[in-house]
Amino acid sequence: MSNYRNESLAAIFKALGNPHRLQIFDILSHCCQPGTECDTAIFSQCCVSDLDSQLDIAASTLSHHLKELHHAGLIDMRREGKQVFCSINTETLKVLSDTFSPGAPG
Repeated sequence: MSNYRNESLAAIFKALGNPHRLQIFDILSHCCQPGTECDTAIFSQCCVSDLDSQLDIAASTLSHHLKELHHAGLIDMRREGKQVFCSINTETLKVLSDTFSPGAPG
């Protein structure tokens, strides 16, 4: 495995090592089909349904966790005005799947 790939995987696992970020990623991965977007304005209605109350964290902390997931490459974020659109990064999911598949390059 290349050093860059090792560093990328370490960043992914570090991000997912936080229980709140793992839960956020899990919720997003089940509410939005990979490659589709969830609008944070609709999160509480369709995707996350009061994510901050589920996690019992402040909105600023939720924002921090979303940024950490984005920095690790686990989610994509796009801002349009005051709205932020988030989606699961399917390329990162593919890297993880390939990493843990039988016969994956090591």
